[in-house]
Amino acid sequence: MDYSFLQHYWWFLICLIGGIFAFLLFVQGGQSMLFSLAKDEKERMILVNALGRKWEYTFTTLVTFGGALFASFPLFYSTSFGGAYWVWMAILFCFVLQAVSFEFQSKPGNVYGRNTYRWFLFINGLLGTFLVGAALATFFTGSDFTVNKENMTDIINPVISRWGTEWHGLEALANPRNWMLGLAVFFLARTLACLFFINRLADQNLVERSRKFLLYNSVPFVVFFLAFVIWTFIADGFAVNPDTKVVTMEAHKYFNNLVEMPIVGVVFLVGVVLVLFGIGKSLLSKDYSKGVWFSGIGTVLTVCMLLLITGYNNTAYYPSATDLQSSLTIQNSSSSEFTLTVMSVVSILVPFVLAYIIYAWNSLEKKRFDAKDLKDDGHVY
Repeated sequence: MDYSFLQHYWWFLICLIGGIFAFLLFVQGGQSMLFSLAKDEKERMILVNALGRKWEYTFTTLVTFGGALFASFPLFYSTSFGGAYWVWMAILFCFVLQAVSFEFQSKPGNVYGRNTYRWFLFINGLLGTFLVGAALATFFTGSDFTVNKENMTDIINPVISRWGTEWHGLEALANPRNWMLGLAVFFLARTLACLFFINRLADQNLVERSRKFLLYNSVPFVVFFLAFVIWTFIADGFAVNPDTKVVTMEAHKYFNNLVEMPIVGVVFLVGVVLVLFGIGKSLLSKDYSKGVWFSGIGTVLTVCMLLLITGYNNTAYYPSATDLQSSLTIQNSSSSEFTLTVMSVVSILVPFVLAYIIYAWNSLEKKRFDAKDLKDDGHVY
C-alpha cells in the first residue's frame, strides 16, 4: 500500500459514504411530504414515526462523511468548510433542526406545538436536500477560492486558503448546473421516500397515495438528473497533468473518465438501471413493494461512481474556477502517508459497523408499520 494507493482508497471510501448518505436522504424526502402525502393527524403520526426510526442513520452518515473528509483530505476541509461556510452552516442548521424536531415534538411541556416541529422537519427535507446537492455540484463546476501553501510561513496571517467573494459559498446558487443537481437530489429523496413508504407502511391509503406521489416525484427527478449528467458530460472538466501537476480544462473530461475507467462506467450504468427499475416496477405493479431496495442500491452505486470521477483519473475533485492551479486533487490535499495508513487499519472495522446497521434495521422492520404500533412502542415521536 503506497501513498498513491492510500489516497485513492480513502477517496473511494468517502465516495461510498456519500452514496450511502444519498440513499438515506429518503428520510428528508419523507419529511418534505408530511403536509401533502398525509391528510390527517393519524397519517402524519404514522409518517413521522416511520421516518423517526431512521433519521439517526442519515445524521450519523453525514457526520461520518465530514469526519472522513477532515481526516483524509484536511486541505479540502479547511478550504471548503472554512471558506464556503454559509452553505455548510445552512446545511448543518437544517440537520440540527431535524434532530431537535424528532426529539422534542412529543415531549411534555412542548409550548410550540407539534406542528411547529413538523414544519422544521419540512424545512430540513426541502432545504437540506437541495443545498447538499448544490454543494456537491461544485465538485464539477468549481468554486471561487485560491490556495497558497507558502502563506504558512506568514506569521501575521498564516491562511492557506482564501475565498474570493463575501457570499462564502452561496455564490454557487448563481450557477444553473448546481441548481440541476440540487433539484435532482431533492426529488430523488422524495422518490426514495415514496418507495420506502410503499415497502414499510401497512396503511393502504398511505401506500396507494405514495404510488401516486412516486410518479409525481420520479419524473422531475429523472429530468433534472439527466439534465445535470448530460450537461456535465458535454462540458469541460478540470484535468491534472500527471507529470507536471498543472491543471487545465479538458473537453468532456468527466465522460472521458467513465470511458477510460470502464469498471466505473459499467457500475454507473448498473446503478442508473437499478434506480429506474425500482421506480418503474413499483409504478407498473400495484402489488410490488421491493422497489426501495433496487433504487436504494442503485442510488449508492450511481452517486459513488459520480463522485469517483471527480477525483480519479487525474482529475481535480474540488476545482477552483478563480485560479485553476489552486484546485484540489487527491494528491495535493491529502493527509500524510502515516495518517492514511493508520486510518486504513481502523477502516477495517467499517464492515462490522455496516453489519450492525443492517442488523438494527432488520430488528426494527420485522413487520409493516401501522398506527397501532404507536401504542406498543415505548418511544413515540
